[in-house]
Amino acid sequence: MAIGLIIIGDEIMSGKRSDQHFPNVVQILRERGLGLDWARYLGDEPERIVSVLRETFASSDIVFCCGGIGSTPDDHTRQCASIALGKPLELHPEAESKIRERIADTATDRNRIDYDSPDNVRRLKMGEYPAGSKIIPNPVNKIPGFSWGTHYFVPGFPQMAKAMIAWALDTYHHSLFHQVEYGEKSVVVYGAVEAKMTPLLEKIEARFPTVRVFSLPHMGNTRLSNYVEMGVKGHPDRLDDSFRMLLDGLDEIGAQYHLD
Repeated sequence: MAIGLIIIGDEIMSGKRSDQHFPNVVQILRERGLGLDWARYLGDEPERIVSVLRETFASSDIVFCCGGIGSTPDDHTRQCASIALGKPLELHPEAESKIRERIADTATDRNRIDYDSPDNVRRLKMGEYPAGSKIIPNPVNKIPGFSWGTHYFVPGFPQMAKAMIAWALDTYHHSLFHQVEYGEKSVVVYGAVEAKMTPLLEKIEARFPTVRVFSLPHMGNTRLSNYVEMGVKGHPDRLDDSFRMLLDGLDEIGAQYHLD
């Protein structure tokens, strides 16, 4: 079961807003011994959103989808999820209750609330989800997100989405936490060409199937500031041996390196 992230919004694609969902989700997952396997960014284009959701609904992945669940014309996620699932949109009774609470909380006169006014009818549409959905509580303004299977739909506001994603993980996927042991060791290599070290990395992965290698080049302003961070990551039981192989290989080719 992989974990994926879908981030929706023209404002992200145009650069008008800087995405905060990705680092938030990575942090939330890391705290629970989990990791993100894939991420996709989409604009507010219904056909593309439907296509991606059809693909992910057909998988067994845990998917967090951020953005587009509001009630303005550029919010398409609820409708797209409905189409992708082939399920009609229905006003969820718990969502209706929470949205009515929010309307009352923000009313200037709680004794004269018209829930049938155009504005409030529009607000209640935010509680319309594909039939069979469950709600995701929103601790910030009470207007819920929703889930279908292992898909979790939350607002585009990072401060709301972060808390709601954490809740979904803690509520539905606690059994997955800290099930896979993970470690990482790295070394900073100076003045080396990545291509020269690639065969060494390939040999390490071939010898240690539970370990993955990584190579992160840094391009500085001068030749002396150029370096490559190289390392191994995976099950802690094999890290020492694979890292030793990395260091021995670097010694063989005369690479200059620094251990943190």
